[in-house]
Amino acid sequence: MIIMSGKKGFTLIELMIVVAIIGILAAIAIPNFLKFQAKAKQAEAKSNLSAIYVAQLSYFGEHDIYCTLFSQLGWVYEGPSKYEYFFSATEFAGDVPGLAMPAGVAVGTNTFTAGATGNIDADTTVYDMWTINDRKLLLNIVNDVIND
Repeated sequence: MIIMSGKKGFTLIELMIVVAIIGILAAIAIPNFLKFQAKAKQAEAKSNLSAIYVAQLSYFGEHDIYCTLFSQLGWVYEGPSKYEYFFSATEFAGDVPGLAMPAGVAVGTNTFTAGATGNIDADTTVYDMWTINDRKLLLNIVNDVIND
């Protein structure tokens, strides 16, 4: 026969307090995690637009004009992408309903602007949009992360 000399374990109140503390910490941590996850997805657009910029400089060095098609440029994104990439307003039209291209976004002989747009947080209201031009000016035209 085993006799326990003292009570061991947690009371229901103690367990409820621990669960409440974990719930509060989760309520604080989850939105921050989702925001940082969306910012990490934006790195895809920045990285690919920088690669497009380098490819355009190389193409310009050989042909004295900027390229208007990704197929001619030799830039191909492999794997699943959160973004769609574009050079001109006509290529962009219809991809994202309700968004108009910023003025001057196109490809010319001595200038270019490439862009990326995507829905990185799965909402249906705002799409993230980035552009880069021949002067390596990388702009976040519409920020899907801060608009939520």
